[in-house]
Amino acid sequence: MLKVILKGHESFYGISDILRMFSGTVSEDRDQGFVSAEDAPDITLVNTLEKDGRSFTEVQGTGKRYAFDGPALEPGREVKRSLYIALSAITGMKLPWGCFSGIRPTLVASEEDSAEELTKKYLVREDKAALGFETSREEMRLLELVPHDDLNIYVGVPFCPSRCSYCSFISQDISHHMGRLGEYETALENEIKAIAPYIDRRISTLYMGGGTPTVFSDEQFARLLDCMYENIMIGPGCEVTIEAGRPDTITEYKLDAMRSHGIGRICINPQTMRNETLAKLGRLHTSEDIVRVYEQARERGFEVINMDLIAGLPHETGDDFVESVSKLIKLDPGNITVHTLYKKRRAALSKETVLDREETRGDIDAAVSEGYRLLYEAGYHPYYLYRQKDTGHGLENTGFAKEGTGCLYNVAMMSDARDILSFGAGGMSKRCFEQEGSTSKHRVERCPTVKDVLTYIRGSIEAAERKRAFFGL
Repeated sequence: MLKVILKGHESFYGISDILRMFSGTVSEDRDQGFVSAEDAPDITLVNTLEKDGRSFTEVQGTGKRYAFDGPALEPGREVKRSLYIALSAITGMKLPWGCFSGIRPTLVASEEDSAEELTKKYLVREDKAALGFETSREEMRLLELVPHDDLNIYVGVPFCPSRCSYCSFISQDISHHMGRLGEYETALENEIKAIAPYIDRRISTLYMGGGTPTVFSDEQFARLLDCMYENIMIGPGCEVTIEAGRPDTITEYKLDAMRSHGIGRICINPQTMRNETLAKLGRLHTSEDIVRVYEQARERGFEVINMDLIAGLPHETGDDFVESVSKLIKLDPGNITVHTLYKKRRAALSKETVLDREETRGDIDAAVSEGYRLLYEAGYHPYYLYRQKDTGHGLENTGFAKEGTGCLYNVAMMSDARDILSFGAGGMSKRCFEQEGSTSKHRVERCPTVKDVLTYIRGSIEAAERKRAFFGL
């Protein structure tokens, strides 16, 4: 067992994050003042924060110390850095993002004047430092296009026609709960109608996500769109995005319904263009279906189509991922988002399969880098980026966009700097307050909606009342 004793500070959360990147399950003992991991070298470390703000990590009983030779960071970052240096030396592992453990490396990147500073201060690999720095600037530019006083809306549909082996997101598998889908659509309408008349702020963006929103029947989907446009003040400048998702749920009727409302942004998400992988993952479509639906959407004049891929999927190699990137580039969608497989809490895939430390599926790190190179070469550039815990190979999720096509909602939501009003089960509404003296961090208040679909169906009006009170509507 590897044990990290905290001395001079109580940054349990940050120390746990760093230790988790090098090991398996991590546990905290706050009474005894240490963090431990079973699946790690049998060693005890002492992570110390000194009064002058500097930190070092010592191997207990040996006098061996690890510390950064340079100016100290703020305390929470400083103790993480010294632990990262120690664990990297002990295990021989150097992680792409260095001692960054948070979901938003671009937040830290926005504070620096160059990519080189990210490498120097946080030990970020040069290519990731360049990626983080470039993306942070584009995020800041796009965020300025979303006025702080405006409201951004999310409409959540946590249903899918089948459950992919890598996913734990959906609340219900509608192949077993078909009868509930109509009830859910009605509950969404009721919540929207209960709140929308009281909204007195301009709407900057509206995003319908999931799950798979197009899982509704044609009639249900059209009815929900009608409800949104009849009740929410969606002005001509509002960016509206529908995460259509799986091609097996996208019909020409639904495409026409979206276009009739003037919707020009949709997502068609293959995850991979390899049919063998799609079948083994539990997807109910083929790569040919993806191309067919994509062409139908383009024929109808959708201005921006986003397409998602996942790197590191089981049943395929890094070369397979690069081939999928090449195939999407040939289709020429406005956006291509590259996710790296990560361990979701209730997913069927094990953590060992996701992390694939033995690289049984090839060098995914190198494959992602090659995918990025191809995207840059084709005129795509990163516009938002985030990381998740238990992501394979210590990598990230990056949204790439052609010039002028980046999704404002994605940036607003990820920034924790713009207000989000969320409709539907499992949604998270939030209010973001600017703080004096800070250019990047906001104080955030959150109002969650119950995740269980049946509970939401019974209580959508009560959920609406809580959000009205939360926003002071």
